[in-house]
Amino acid sequence: MSLEFPNRSRSFDEARNAIRFIGHDGMFTVPFFVEASALARPGSAALSEADCLNAFDAARSSIHDVAREAYSQARRTSYILTAADFR
Repeated sequence: MSLEFPNRSRSFDEARNAIRFIGHDGMFTVPFFVEASALARPGSAALSEADCLNAFDAARSSIHDVAREAYSQARRTSYILTAADFR
């Protein structure tokens, strides 16, 4: 099976300062986090929760592509995507 993202829900995780979203590989649920700093433009101020959610929504397709790549490299219980993953 391959990693899919049928559920468009996402949420802001304040403790991690990241957006949380879920992927599915068959019957397995795979949690992902995208650090807020990965969503910000270089040199910009810290993003608010709403800004992070909006940035995630705007880049959803490319974020899912990066998540699929990370998932294909190694199977883990969860994934944290950083700015380095988007270069």
